[in-house]
Amino acid sequence: MPGLFAHASMPPSAPTSMPSPAPQAHIDEILRPRAPDAGGHPAAGKTVAGESEVARFLAKWLDDFLRIPGTDFKIGLDPLLAIFPGIGSAVSSAGGLVILIEALRSQVSLPVLLRMGGNMLVNSLLDSLPAVGPVASAFFKSNLRNLTLLQTWQAGQHEEVRRSTTRLWLGLGLLLFVFGLTLMGLIVANLYLLKMLFFSTT
Repeated sequence: MPGLFAHASMPPSAPTSMPSPAPQAHIDEILRPRAPDAGGHPAAGKTVAGESEVARFLAKWLDDFLRIPGTDFKIGLDPLLAIFPGIGSAVSSAGGLVILIEALRSQVSLPVLLRMGGNMLVNSLLDSLPAVGPVASAFFKSNLRNLTLLQTWQAGQHEEVRRSTTRLWLGLGLLLFVFGLTLMGLIVANLYLLKMLFFSTT
């Protein structure tokens, strides 16, 4: 019967739902940042928000991966690579440069960046010294120093990093000023002695 079928209402069909996209896993969700210590600083060897795993890996292997038996002191590949002139220093500097690039990516301020570059320069100078240089480099640990600066900056302690860097530059400036005055005094004293010896009238 046409009328009956014409007025019959069909039940509403359930809306078809599109399959939800698969959740994307990010590295920060897999490797959760660990909480800082009581003073608000990132704990040694632990990650902070935004930290590069590559920077932490390089700092550990270059400066702090092998414990000397019977002590708590650790060394890395950096002083060992210094035994091979040229090639060893190039490999070590390349690793330190990666940490410096990570600092640039984290928008570290220019004075702090110069401080990190200064640490790398001091380490390269130490590595170039025969015999005693690698030993001094093992104690200096430039890569761990730079990683600590980077971690503290990425943890949000910008002002603390800036203050410590300012104190360091002021201290170096004062040291250079005193050294310059001392050097100038020695030059003046030598010139005076030469004058008294060769140009004094009898």
